[in-house]
Amino acid sequence: MGNKLVELVSALTTSSEEVLPDILILEFRIVTACLVGIPEGEGSKWVLVDTGLENSSQFILESVHSRFGKNSRPQVIILTHGHFDHVGSVKELAEYWDVPVYAHTLELPYLTGKKDYPLADPGVGGGLVSGISTTFPHTRIDLEYRIFPLPDHGAVPGMPGWQWVHTPGHTDGHISLFREKDRVLLAADAFTTTKQESLWSVMTQEEQIGGPPKYFTTDWVEAEKSVKRLEELKPSLVIPSHGKPMAGDELSRHLVYLAQHFQEIAVPEQGRFVE
Repeated sequence: MGNKLVELVSALTTSSEEVLPDILILEFRIVTACLVGIPEGEGSKWVLVDTGLENSSQFILESVHSRFGKNSRPQVIILTHGHFDHVGSVKELAEYWDVPVYAHTLELPYLTGKKDYPLADPGVGGGLVSGISTTFPHTRIDLEYRIFPLPDHGAVPGMPGWQWVHTPGHTDGHISLFREKDRVLLAADAFTTTKQESLWSVMTQEEQIGGPPKYFTTDWVEAEKSVKRLEELKPSLVIPSHGKPMAGDELSRHLVYLAQHFQEIAVPEQGRFVE
């Protein structure tokens, strides 16, 4: 029931937003994915970052055809981590396009059928989205020969000028993507700009900067370090996987405040720690 309701909400509210000439956000309301690359017709070089839910593939394909051409395909697919709302369509799309998939080496066991993520914590967050998410047994996925570890030096295959930043906490191998020349950050689930545990906030995209989604985050010490690491990059524009993009002074103020007050803003009471 849980995943059908999430997919229904996603199907009813899909949309896209071009935030920069080379970044199109695909919004599934519950989560986002990104097409990164300048649209130049069939010869365009571009990358898909994350793949949404199981029912997201059709909207992704329609968006690709409209933006890059009917026969276009990505150079690669990049996964920020392996949770169900980020990899739902990855196997279908990777096989359709016949392209490689890259993720952090610590995520590979979860993407090759060797390990399962811990179940969501029903005791945090509250609200319908949190409750729905706890009904998801993480569907085991095996990308077999299509999945590869990201290179150690931080470069992102198919995305010149970008670097991946290891931002664990939400998962062991969670990554964010950063482009230094314009300080654009794809934060994934390292932090959010909406209260992801609340259905109302998700549906209205009410802006409220916070930590990673509470119900799936396993290591709050590392999650706090990751937020501080990203704040130190001084991003000018953040595109999270949950919530709306945030930029400029508003972003700076909110992100500094989150980094300085992470425990009271982001961490469930039972997960707080004393240094």
